[in-house]
Amino acid sequence: MARRSSPTPPPEDFEERILDIDVVDEMQGSFLEYAYSVIYSRALPDARDGLKPVHRRVVYQAAQMGLRPDRGYVKSARIVGDVMGRLHPHGDQSIYDALVRLAQPFSMRLPLIDGHGNFGSLGNDDPPAAMRYTESRLTAAAMSMVESIDEETVDFAPNYDGSEEEPQVLPSAFPNLLVNGTSGIAVGMATNMPPHNLTEVVAAARHLIRYPNADLDALMRHIPGPDLPTGGQIIGLGGIRDAYETGRGTFKIRAKAVIEDVTPRRKGIVVTELPFTVGPEKVIAKIRDLVNAKKLQGIAGVNDLTDRNHGLRLVIEVKNGFVPEALLEQLYKLTPMEESFGINNVALVDGQPLTLGLKELLEVYVDHRFEVVRRRSDFRRRKRQDRLHLVEGLLVALLDIDEVIAIIRASDDAAQAKERLMERFSLSETQTAYILDTPLRRLTRYDRVELESEQQKLTAEIAELTEILESDTVLRKVVSDELAAVSKKFGTERRTVLLDSDAVPVAAVPLEVADDPCRVLLSSTGLLARTPDLSTPEADGEHRRARHDVVVSAVPATARGHVGVVTSAGRVLRLPVIDLPQLPSSAQPPVLAGGASVSEFVKLDAGESALALTTLDESSPGLALGTELGVVKRVVPDWPDNKDEFEVIALKEGDRVVGAVELRTGEEDLVFITSDAQLLRYPAGQVRPQGRPAAGMAGIKLADDATVLSFTAVDPAADALVVTVAGTADALDGLGQGTAKATPFDQYPRKGRATGGVRCQRFLKGEDRLVFAWAGPAPAVAATANGSPAELPGRDPRRDGSGVPVPKPIAAVAAQ
Repeated sequence: MARRSSPTPPPEDFEERILDIDVVDEMQGSFLEYAYSVIYSRALPDARDGLKPVHRRVVYQAAQMGLRPDRGYVKSARIVGDVMGRLHPHGDQSIYDALVRLAQPFSMRLPLIDGHGNFGSLGNDDPPAAMRYTESRLTAAAMSMVESIDEETVDFAPNYDGSEEEPQVLPSAFPNLLVNGTSGIAVGMATNMPPHNLTEVVAAARHLIRYPNADLDALMRHIPGPDLPTGGQIIGLGGIRDAYETGRGTFKIRAKAVIEDVTPRRKGIVVTELPFTVGPEKVIAKIRDLVNAKKLQGIAGVNDLTDRNHGLRLVIEVKNGFVPEALLEQLYKLTPMEESFGINNVALVDGQPLTLGLKELLEVYVDHRFEVVRRRSDFRRRKRQDRLHLVEGLLVALLDIDEVIAIIRASDDAAQAKERLMERFSLSETQTAYILDTPLRRLTRYDRVELESEQQKLTAEIAELTEILESDTVLRKVVSDELAAVSKKFGTERRTVLLDSDAVPVAAVPLEVADDPCRVLLSSTGLLARTPDLSTPEADGEHRRARHDVVVSAVPATARGHVGVVTSAGRVLRLPVIDLPQLPSSAQPPVLAGGASVSEFVKLDAGESALALTTLDESSPGLALGTELGVVKRVVPDWPDNKDEFEVIALKEGDRVVGAVELRTGEEDLVFITSDAQLLRYPAGQVRPQGRPAAGMAGIKLADDATVLSFTAVDPAADALVVTVAGTADALDGLGQGTAKATPFDQYPRKGRATGGVRCQRFLKGEDRLVFAWAGPAPAVAATANGSPAELPGRDPRRDGSGVPVPKPIAAVAAQ
């Protein structure tokens, strides 16, 4: 048995020192140090660039490796290895997880990594492949995050071992924190921020730059709510406002689903958008559990038809005998097809974790961009000043090049030549050294011209940079213009629909939704929506417009009823009112939350457009239609109940409907306006009602090469206007840009049907036709093709007078 060796005695000069430390103090200090490390170095993003340290290091290191969008992909493992070896003192898996998130289009509203390979799926149902299989490079948006980082725009600090330096923040040319959002759990705090639309965020930031004292309401006109990468619908705008005001709030995200015929004899619920971070497998698993527990009935099967080319498509088949709308409502209640999102805007500001509202988040970012542009301008000015100093020295030498050469040849060495040149020409040491290093072949007359040109250019650039540094107004304009350029380059349309909590959540079965009165609206940009009970004109006016868009058709209806969409092909498409998004009762112009494109509800053929709405009320005087070739028709209101679409006029080849209106009394005047500026009005009673298959009758006599531009019906007893815009045939794409005229309707006399009418505008030199026309009740509002407001001219009593120039092209006019 081996003997235990005795411990080595301490050296003779060893002095024992024992420190008594309170364990509470030691635990408190150690925990605070650990907590600070997690908060500052791992879990929370910087409010300036919106990145946590690991994400910042991935983007920065990839940029240092030259992984630009125009270069080839490299293995993700190579990026992870370089980040871990140079900058990030943690495991490779955390680095790869961060890289993967930056590449996922369903996690990032504007991805910063362009991934090649399997980078996972929504809800992490399909995990990403290992880093040795995937490839990566930076996106163009990521390059804007690191743009000008080598121009002393941000501070650098030593890495974990002091061998290299890394940026403490990226220049961040766009507000990444708001655009891409973030989530993280620190010690004693957490952050959870949803993504937003880049175009909206930049618009709010630019508004704040222009108006530093702007309030939250002004900013929310630009940012009405989050815009999630996965789309869906957000319900509960009150929680969003709370979050924008206090930094904390909650809203609900609902999947986008439609009812379709999935088989010839079976309907199904087709889900095309799911709540943020929810994957189809999670929904399928929950449905199976509910079906097995007999808490959900009516489901015949669930098929996940999602693929990378067509996106999400989850088909839930409904058993015969069950109402799909009622089942969809149950799915929203019982499955992750509707989830809550809690906003917690916690980010680091000057190293301190703070809970920030929308304005504070924008202010921190805007101040960061001011600092970046200021430091960049100072750096560039110093570089140009140094270069100008050298150019001026060369120009001095070129003025007497023979003497310069003689001094150099007569000198014993370079030091003596340098000293003599400095003394003779009053040059600085830097200028003299540069002259001595410059080859003689550059000191020619041609190079002198180049140097003088470069001198002028440098002087101008230095003056511009100095103006930026010395003028706060110029600095603000530069930052605002750069943000606008980023928005134009990377901006996309909104994906998430915003709905107030007062809006009807789903298209429910009649037994579950009251058949309340409502009004269905069609806007000039093709948006459909329904209002709540609009029994008063004042209530109607609150919901007429979306982003200054004008409502071209509005009909009364009930929530469970149907309306018809009249198209340019002479068809009426039946539309269930319950399927339309309902406007929130709290909405104020110009925002119309929840309006959706008409193409989402009816299928239009190529070249076919939606013109107007009709109530499908058989007790009304019926529809009045006008075609491009001058045909008029009053349709007998005999609508088939068993058809979702039907024709209301037999059009000749090459003809199309240009106007449709549902008559209210039958006493209206029908109004044609042609491209050669002829207006014809006559009582609707002159047109005999016909059945749906009929082709109509002659409505207006057209001149050669003239066509009907507008057809409307106007109450002759009401105050009405005629708006016309003249231009040229080559400017038809301008949608009404030219000279406009607004004339009282009563200035035009009645004529007989099928006559030529009277002149409604006189053409000026260079004008040869009308490019837009409208007749209807006054007062009226106008809009451009994208829905922005357009100005109408004042009333002109001359029925055949010429127009006045309009600043914006008019695409639509409607009663205010």
